[in-house]
Amino acid sequence: MPWIYLRHAGQRRAAGHRMAAVLLDRDGMLIEGIAYNGDPGRVYPRPGAREAVEELRALGLPLGVVTNQSGVGRGMLTRYQVEVVHRRIEEMLGPFDVWAVCPHTSADGCDCRKPAPGLVLAAARALRADPRRTTVIGDTGADLAAAAAAGAHGILVPTLATRPEEIVAAGSHRAADLPAAVRKLLAVEAVPR
Repeated sequence: MPWIYLRHAGQRRAAGHRMAAVLLDRDGMLIEGIAYNGDPGRVYPRPGAREAVEELRALGLPLGVVTNQSGVGRGMLTRYQVEVVHRRIEEMLGPFDVWAVCPHTSADGCDCRKPAPGLVLAAARALRADPRRTTVIGDTGADLAAAAAAGAHGILVPTLATRPEEIVAAGSHRAADLPAAVRKLLAVEAVPR
């Protein structure tokens, strides 16, 4: 089972929007990807992350974070350390409505670890959002595969962690950076129904 933290649920609703919610990957997308980071002093926002998140919040869309944290399953991180890092991210980037965390390793065979759909489905359920109207933004093929498996839309934002074949596979479902991904979502929102 994933860990689900509802922080500010109910504050934002997607009424009048094509999208019901936006879910963001944590490491490499919102913050620099430092392996097994349990130290809030080593949390560094990615360029453009704050502005992109603020733009999404201005739309009134529910926002969540979906993140694999296998360091917990490997005994390298505690739940407390993961939570402290999340609090630091919120201090820097503002509040998120839900955090969905997979604490398992790939050997555990859980249904929540991306590329499985569990995190996306759990976050959407917590937000009362239709997964088919939810967008997942991440930097790996696992993020896009989890979105697809959940029936959600995915946008790949390549980073150093992204493999070349993942970029090719994403096709037009990619953006140069997080602000560009948000502009892509805004363009969809602007299309008349």
